Amino acid sequence: MDLKKYIANVPNFPTEGILFKDITPLMLDGKAYSYAASLFTDFAKEKKATLIVGPEARGFIFGCPVAVNLGIGFAPVRKPGKLPRETVSVKYDLEYGSNELCLHSDAIKPGDKVLIVDDLLATGGTVEATIKLIEKLGGEVVGCAFLIELEELNGKEKLKGYEVFSLLKY
Repeated sequence: MDLKKYIANVPNFPTEGILFKDITPLMLDGKAYSYAASLFTDFAKEKKATLIVGPEARGFIFGCPVAVNLGIGFAPVRKPGKLPRETVSVKYDLEYGSNELCLHSDAIKPGDKVLIVDDLLATGGTVEATIKLIEKLGGEVVGCAFLIELEELNGKEKLKGYEVFSLLKY
């Protein structure tokens, strides 16, 4: 199945000069969505993942079906103030400014084999911070899986030493 047929290009969103890759047409098509989830699930099986982690919010869209398919847990990575119990956090730099991500402090057990699933690999900053959170809690990142990789932004550079699996590359 050609998943690129289910990605809509939206010019000048969210700002002038950006060509936004809209994944909602893929999500609206049950067969395409299921197919993408099955490819992620196969990769997770290959990596022997014991837990799926997804950064908010679109990492939830693809990570949760993979966890359900495998009968394993899913841990959300969120912005500060969004998780109700004790968290660990990591601050990271953006092109202009900084951001922070949090994970429940009991979400990862030492030795967990964790697959990170997200919709998009752009500059790699969010996933790099997610890796730090997982490793801070003793988890082993066995791979990073994305629906879309924007190759010109070279996000893989920040993920050296980790296997990157992308369904679509632009």
